[in-house]
Parts: sequence; structure tokens; C-alpha cells
Amino acid sequence: MSVAITGRRVSAGLNQALHDLFAGDDRLFLLGEDVVDPYGGAFGVTRGLSTAYPDRVLGTPISEGGITGVAAGLALCGDRAIVEVMFGDFITLCVDPLVNFISKSVTMYGRRLPMGVVVRCPVGGNRGYGPTHSQNLQKLLFGVPNLQLLELSPLHDPRRTLDRALAGGEPAVFFEDKVLYTTPEYRAGRIDNCLRFAPVDESWMLVDADDGPADWVVIAPGGLVPRLLPAMRAALVDDEVLTRALVPDRLWPLDLDPVLPVVGDATRVLVVEDGPAGGGWAAEVTRVLYERLWGRLRHPVRILQPPCAVIPAATHLERDLLLQSEIIYRILAGGDDG
Repeated sequence: MSVAITGRRVSAGLNQALHDLFAGDDRLFLLGEDVVDPYGGAFGVTRGLSTAYPDRVLGTPISEGGITGVAAGLALCGDRAIVEVMFGDFITLCVDPLVNFISKSVTMYGRRLPMGVVVRCPVGGNRGYGPTHSQNLQKLLFGVPNLQLLELSPLHDPRRTLDRALAGGEPAVFFEDKVLYTTPEYRAGRIDNCLRFAPVDESWMLVDADDGPADWVVIAPGGLVPRLLPAMRAALVDDEVLTRALVPDRLWPLDLDPVLPVVGDATRVLVVEDGPAGGGWAAEVTRVLYERLWGRLRHPVRILQPPCAVIPAATHLERDLLLQSEIIYRILAGGDDG
């Protein structure tokens, strides 16, 4: 039996990271709907911040575009701002200030101008929230100059991720899979008595079981980790299939250089994404892998995504549409070669 080695919930770690950031930076503001205590945001991630920093944690009207515009003004004045969008589906309302002003302001004035803005977006399904509150819309923002796309992960320290985002001077969108909020975070390099993890560089984490040749390398963002780990464990224990996983906390700009040696040594490569099929992060990862590793790849890179369909409200239909551990396991174990 595999014994999990877990810590506090990911939401608690994220909350602590925000408290630490505010304690260390009196130029930092938080803007969002219902972020003020006692509510502390729709998922409780900002709890306690408004009590500790009442002048810098501001509850706002329901206007995602307006909130993001205020964050732009704060950044132009030399301050920093974290915006909480209650559900990531509403990032579409932030696209104009993000794409047409905030990201461009970094380089369009003849000198580099730091724009310390992070927009936090709870994303993803498997919560029964229906078609307008369950999407992963990361691909709408891929390729925007000066705009970082980050993803919450139970393997990464959220304080370090947010620190890098704010220190770099380029705005960022931080996608947080809602299921992770109640998932334990992993620390000290151990997931359980079967799986371990270690940093490859400041963004990438490598998850594996031992140092033998890998049957599969799976590249997946942080929100998929709770579904990927059981599939890896089952494939190893039940089928003697060794899988290595590569998990970044930064999706864009995409830098695969640190992990190319791991990918190049694998028998097969699987790129997994929670967003709907058609373009997006998985497609770009695969394009770069073909460009950089064509002579070393032993099989075509496989992409696994949900179909391009509206997410149903009915829980059983939502589960059938979205990626689950069983789907990943069937591929790793060789039971699904489609």
C-alpha cells in the first residue's frame, strides 16, 4: 500500500503566501469581489488579509474589466496589485486591459516599465458548477507579449511563484484549479512511499519513482497533478510501467530547454491539458518537442485533452467529459492506444 506524505491544504499555503507578500511589501494591493473578511473570497483564499491590511485589501463592485483597469493604474504609479477574479471564466472581461494596455505598457514607452499585476483565476471543473463556471481558458492568452501565464501546483511553493511573477515586472495571470484548494500540498520531495519529486529548475518539477528508464514521460500543468499521480502509481504497481511527470508552474513563456533531456530519454511522451481540444498549451509543447527532439523521439507525441464541448452541469456528464485518473491510467498501462 502507498502511504501519502502530505501537508496542509493548497488553499492554506496560498493564503499564507499572500499574507507573507503583504507583510513584506507595503506597495502591494489586493482587489476583488468579496475578498474582504469574513468572506475572504469565494474560496476563502484571501481570508484574514483585509483585517490585517484594511487600506490595501479592497472589495470591489462586480466589474472584472474595471478591477483590472484599477490594477493597471496602480502599477503605472509604481505600486503592485493582485486581482482576484471570482471564477476564471470571467477572465474574458479582463482581456482588453490585460492585452491592450497592461502587457503592452511594459515595453511601449521607449523604456522598460515594470507592471506588477497578477490576476488570480480559479479555473476547472469536477465541482458541478456548470458550463459558465468550470472552464480552463488559458489558450485565449497564449502568445501575448510580456504576459506570463502561471498555474498553481501542489508541488510548487506558491510564495515563490508569486514572488517571481511580481519581481519580474511583467504582468501575470495565475490559474488555480479549484479542486486543488482542498488538495494537500507536497513538500520535502516525497509524495508517498512510491513517488518522489524534485525541482529541475525554478519552474519545472520532476516526479518519478526511481532512476530506471522511463516508459512514459507525462508533461502536465499543476491542476492535473491530483489526477495524474494516482494514474502513475497504479501503472507502476499494477503494470510495472515507470512514468515520469514534468510539471511547470509557468505555462508561458514556454521554456522546455531544462526538461528536454528527460523527455528525450523516454520511450513515449504524453502531453496532458485540461482545456478543450484545439490549439493551446499542449499543442505548443508538442510543436516544440518535435522541433527540438525529432531525431530522439521513438514514437509520436500524444496529446490528451477533453473534447471541444461545453461543460455539462450534471455531475456525471461533467465527469465523463473531463479528464480523470482512469483515462490517464489506461493510456499509461497500454489499454488505450487510440
